[in-house]
Amino acid sequence: METLLLTCHPDHPAVGVRAIAARITGLDANWLTLRWRIEGAGGIVVPQPAGRRRADGLWRTTCFELFAMAGGGGYAEFNLSPSENWAAYDFSGYRAGMAERAVPRAPACAWRGGGDLAIFDAAIPRAALPMLPASIGLSAVIEETGGRISYWALAHAPGKADFHASACFAAMLEAPPPA
Repeated sequence: METLLLTCHPDHPAVGVRAIAARITGLDANWLTLRWRIEGAGGIVVPQPAGRRRADGLWRTTCFELFAMAGGGGYAEFNLSPSENWAAYDFSGYRAGMAERAVPRAPACAWRGGGDLAIFDAAIPRAALPMLPASIGLSAVIEETGGRISYWALAHAPGKADFHASACFAAMLEAPPPA
């Protein structure tokens, strides 16, 4: 599938990270799999493994996100951490009506890093996704040594960094063809 380049929000420049690319690596009846590839990853703060469990506030340090909107203004947000913690939320509209999203099985996350390059893979249960096709946003919050945080997305709306803005839903996730 197509590789999509994320851009760093201009108000929050990265220190060492030079590029982040995201890609949907698979979609079938059971899983949506995604990959983020980070260049210049040597100074990234990577949360320690904590097990596959739901947790809030993952965006306060390095994490990766998927937003999906299937029409009607409501959307789902998935936060995925290298710690293996995850979160999923429903919104009825722009930052409105936030509630925990039902997820039948914990997403799987894996961080592989060494030197300049890092890879973050995630698998989200298909049953947790909204109906497809859906507009999606792929993003990343990257904390680097020294506490600098940068915000990466497919696109940014003018103003402050905000992954919930409609401009960030810049790609489509089509339903897979029938088996």
